[in-house]
Amino acid sequence: MAEQSYEVRGEFKVSDVWKPYTKTVVADNEKHAKERIYTIIGSKHRLKRNYIKINAVLMVDGE
Repeated sequence: MAEQSYEVRGEFKVSDVWKPYTKTVVADNEKHAKERIYTIIGSKHRLKRNYIKINAVLMVDGE
């Protein structure tokens, strides 16, 4: 499979506040893009998956 760029939008919980994010990741498909987001944000902010919400996954056109 060819890897695509995906833009993922959502929010994660820090203390009692949900903070929005937009990240671009390279993945084989939409499911793998979601998994990458969980691993990146969870690792960086020390959060479990239930504190990370994914609202939209959009494929980005390559240039």
